[in-house]
Amino acid sequence: MNMELNHPRRAARDPLKGAALAVRQSRPGGALGWATSGLKTLIVSAGLLGAAAALAQSSIVIASTTSTEQSGLFSHLLPEFKKATNIDVKVVALGTGQAIDMARRGDADVLFVHDKVAEEKFVADGFSAKRQEVMYNDFVLIGPKADPAGTKGSDIVAALKKVATGNAPFVSRGDKSGTHAAELRFWKMTGTDANATGSGQAAPADASSRGTGYKECGCGMGPALNMASASGAYVLADRATWLNFKNRADLAILVEGDKRLFNQYGVMLVSAAKHPQVKTAEGQKFVDWVTGAAGQAAIASYKIGGEQLFFPNATK
Repeated sequence: MNMELNHPRRAARDPLKGAALAVRQSRPGGALGWATSGLKTLIVSAGLLGAAAALAQSSIVIASTTSTEQSGLFSHLLPEFKKATNIDVKVVALGTGQAIDMARRGDADVLFVHDKVAEEKFVADGFSAKRQEVMYNDFVLIGPKADPAGTKGSDIVAALKKVATGNAPFVSRGDKSGTHAAELRFWKMTGTDANATGSGQAAPADASSRGTGYKECGCGMGPALNMASASGAYVLADRATWLNFKNRADLAILVEGDKRLFNQYGVMLVSAAKHPQVKTAEGQKFVDWVTGAAGQAAIASYKIGGEQLFFPNATK
């Protein structure tokens, strides 16, 4: 054996021998080989961690209404969005007023609700640069098939007057939701309701002008429908949640077709200028997708029993 070649100091005097030593030590059993292997492992590990971190960041939070969640729409849409973008979505379903408050605090990346007046104020206050319309459906008045108050028809205001004068049981969501805001507007139109402001603010529980049967539950659309089903009461609902509602008992749609029952939905990217933590790129991808051809087609394709629940009408 050539002892001089195996001695690092001696080998260093001869460039050729030094090169030979480096080659030997870089092999799997050599010191340099182990170091190189370890370095490669660290690089690969760092790469995997970076990829995992990037994957973890590919998610957004959407503050939305109970109607989009309880109707089953998001369960239909989000797998398609994930397939197109590889972005996960967590939906926090609240009344529209609560969803807007959540977005104002910066606890959501995207806002998807249905109270145009409140949405426009959200934009005017700088919490989003733009509101885009996405889809629409309508509100309906639900009540007992026997319709003891005689509300059946296509005039929501006349129907509510009959509910009030007949002291018929009526379940109000009372939760500052988009549906509740619409209900308050309709009560105000009856001309008998001094308490309704149409602003989405809950009215006093003893709103006697709405009849002694009027009750607020401070709950989502599903629970409100359950209460109406259990007590034989009237309730204003969005058509989509009603179509997906299973516990109907003796309830039926009594009032529909009034143009005032039109129910528009809007989507907004929360402003990063207000909240730097907002995931702007990912959130914008959702807004672009749901208002684009693929998202609009997905909305139109969602049906229950052959009946379409939402109608796309995105504006750019």
